[in-house]
Amino acid sequence: MKKIIQSSLMLVAVAAAVAGGTGAFFSSQTSSTGNVFTAGSIDLKVDHTMASYNGENCVINCNPTGQNLVANGSFEEPTVTANGGSHQFFASIPDWTLEAGSFIELQRNAFPSADGMQHVELDGDGDNPATTISQTITTVPGERYRLSFAHSPRPQSQANNSGIRLEVAVVSPGGLTFSDTINTGSGPVNWSTYTYEFIADDVTTTIRFAYDGTVNTFGGLLDNVQVFTLLCAGGAYENTPGGFCELWDAKDIEHEKFFNFSDVKPQDTGSNLISLHVESNESYLCLAINNQEEVENTHTAAEIAANDATPLEGELGEFLAVVGWYSDENGVKYGSPLFGPIAADQVQNIAFADSTTLNGPVSPGVTEYVHLEWCLGDMTISGNTMTCDGNVPDINQTQTDAFLADLQFYAVQSRNNADFACNEVVFPE
Repeated sequence: MKKIIQSSLMLVAVAAAVAGGTGAFFSSQTSSTGNVFTAGSIDLKVDHTMASYNGENCVINCNPTGQNLVANGSFEEPTVTANGGSHQFFASIPDWTLEAGSFIELQRNAFPSADGMQHVELDGDGDNPATTISQTITTVPGERYRLSFAHSPRPQSQANNSGIRLEVAVVSPGGLTFSDTINTGSGPVNWSTYTYEFIADDVTTTIRFAYDGTVNTFGGLLDNVQVFTLLCAGGAYENTPGGFCELWDAKDIEHEKFFNFSDVKPQDTGSNLISLHVESNESYLCLAINNQEEVENTHTAAEIAANDATPLEGELGEFLAVVGWYSDENGVKYGSPLFGPIAADQVQNIAFADSTTLNGPVSPGVTEYVHLEWCLGDMTISGNTMTCDGNVPDINQTQTDAFLADLQFYAVQSRNNADFACNEVVFPE
């Protein structure tokens, strides 16, 4: 008795880049094998922001790893000894920089701390009580980090408008990654933990806290500042068995997977939000589904395990419909489809931005988005809505198939390539 092998689908990300006018392929780095094109090179980075399978969103498990990158994050140094050991004003404290304000006020026995024995009050004392402190930590560009800290109201009526402003800034080139303002007013000491995640853009990142309330020396309690590197792993869809999802931040892609499903059935659908980033040079961008391999396999498990099976040509790519849209960062599609609907095994070169499109070329530092949708069956589009009909003749024969392919990206410098067209590109295998 033969065992039915469930159909599987995999789409792997691959990237290439070209130095303008040279016609030489190389990976998304600043040089190619045997050639260096520093002046005309392109750094093409791709990230996978969102994915879904049969309406269920991909959720990646990220866990902190290593040690806290913030030193003296609970403000235990130096030890407060003045004013009966309740509070003390310092011109400087270890590991933190005083950017604004007369002093850094540390409190020890005035109010309970969130962690340890001491905390800082950002509406301090002196001629300029409003305090701004910062710390620069070492980070790895492209890595994800989790920042957390504790904040509490101050229990005095004068602290009614008491807030702190948080900034995570890149030291070089000095751009602001994100900011937030927390205003809790006055009340009993009640520490709340606030958590944020960010992607490092440089080898150093500055964490900055500034007082943002009424300046009257009352308010802005801060404690237990932590930054941990996050180790993120792919996960399985809980309600749709057979699907593994993988998200990643902007990076030089190698063999990451957009689609990786081991049990695809008629009328299954999915979506992916992909962002594209080019650096250093204005560029044209092309995509292709390449290096396709279709396998039909109805052998027994024992035959497969013994590697004593000859796969036959499958039909999954014929029934796997795909469509791509221009999109914003939230996955909202706009305009007409970038390509499709079309069978995956019929996709040719796709022009995201070239001399024939209205939206090219792509400027350095600008993030562009592609929203992909797929369907095992008959795909129809009405406006920006996709529907999938799995009741298609002969579609059940795909249940013994596997479809493997590379989703490839190609970037070429637009300068000196005014007539460049994606349909002329020969993608590397």
